[in-house]
Amino acid sequence: MLELLFLVGFAFVLMFTGITMVGMIAALAVGFIVMALAGMIGMVFKLLPWIIVIGVGIWFFKNKVNQPRYRD
Repeated sequence: MLELLFLVGFAFVLMFTGITMVGMIAALAVGFIVMALAGMIGMVFKLLPWIIVIGVGIWFFKNKVNQPRYRD
């Protein structure tokens, strides 16, 4: 939501300063890409504890619980 508010405010500032429409669209596209990447990185940091727990759980299951059984 914060990213959307940033882009709306950014568009109004560009419009009031007299930037051309092509320049405004280009700046909004770059701003959108930067804010989307920042949002994704922030989400990864927010979910990092759960990502670590899932990784440890998968490692534990592969190495301790699910031992390969060989037929002789």
